[in-house]
Amino acid sequence: MPRRKLTICPGGFGGWEPKIHSHYADLQQKLLGWKPRLRRRLHFKKSVWMCVTINFGPRTLCYPHRDFGNLAYGFCAITALGRFNPDKGGHIVLRELKLVIRFPPGSTILIPSALITHYNIDILEGETRYSVTQYTAGGLFRFVEHGFKLNEEYYAGMSASERREAAAEDAGRWKKGVAMFSRLPELRRKAQVAKATA
Repeated sequence: MPRRKLTICPGGFGGWEPKIHSHYADLQQKLLGWKPRLRRRLHFKKSVWMCVTINFGPRTLCYPHRDFGNLAYGFCAITALGRFNPDKGGHIVLRELKLVIRFPPGSTILIPSALITHYNIDILEGETRYSVTQYTAGGLFRFVEHGFKLNEEYYAGMSASERREAAAEDAGRWKKGVAMFSRLPELRRKAQVAKATA
């Protein structure tokens, strides 16, 4: 497994989506502070994602889907591995964006997988394609925000008015998430500053 490649993903994530990346890093620190032994379970030392799925193929194929269990405004990193002709198959499709992206072995893409329907095109007979996906379930963010409690326990100790208030706060969380998305002018300014100081 190309460990070096898979630890580069968080750097790209932090560069393109610094606020959301910080949100993930903050969650990870809080979880590790709560249960330090989780550190042994981290799949890649430099990754801010808490979960990883490895599809061993030999012809990994994802059907059109959205990852509803992931953080609604969050990102996952999808890495393609294997031996296949990327001109003939293995492309990533982002349906709502109407994009079909050539996706050769060793490529990584960051997508908001709960928001965009995505899938990949099949490869040719005799070829192999594997994938590694790094992500963090939305439930982990909720668990931490609820004081390291599951929903039942969190809401059980509240009065009816407190439950309504907490539910309204939960329902409005998406607005905070949208505010974290990077805007192109902001990224351009940061790039210009970095270039000027280099």
